[in-house]
Amino acid sequence: MKKIIISLFVIGMITGLSNNLVAQTTNTDNASATAYATIVAPIAIEKSADLQFGTMIKGTGTVTVATTGVRTFSVDAMNPGDQGVTPAAAVFSITGEASYTYSIAFSEASITITNAGSQEMEVGTFVAYSLTDDATGTTGTLSGGGTDTVKVGATLTLDNDETAGEYTGSFTVTVAYN
Repeated sequence: MKKIIISLFVIGMITGLSNNLVAQTTNTDNASATAYATIVAPIAIEKSADLQFGTMIKGTGTVTVATTGVRTFSVDAMNPGDQGVTPAAAVFSITGEASYTYSIAFSEASITITNAGSQEMEVGTFVAYSLTDDATGTTGTLSGGGTDTVKVGATLTLDNDETAGEYTGSFTVTVAYN
């Protein structure tokens, strides 16, 4: 009788285990997820005003136009006054997605401006000022309406070899979402 009870017990255990194994392999479940994508307005930049250093007297030194448009000379003797040309920072209008932050970069650390006779002066030490952030730096934030204004100042270097005349050149400001 012991053999029969042990045999029945073993058969019961095998049957129970096999039912559990079968139940586990046939049990399935699933869940769903939603896919999301958000399209934002592209960021754009447009020049509103050029950088204007104004007039200066030939000499060796620097002329800096701040983002506020205020001009300073490293050598006061180079300052002839405004003479009808008002110094001004460059101004750029930025548009894009409301409240997004963005970076401000210059294509080059310095540029060369030239006159008709191919004489050159260097413009560098560019600095940007975001009106929305009310701060100078390399980032800005678009307003709740998706706009900002960036003002750019720089420093012009003279070396006393320049001749009278107008010198021009261009620089590029790049903005990108952070």
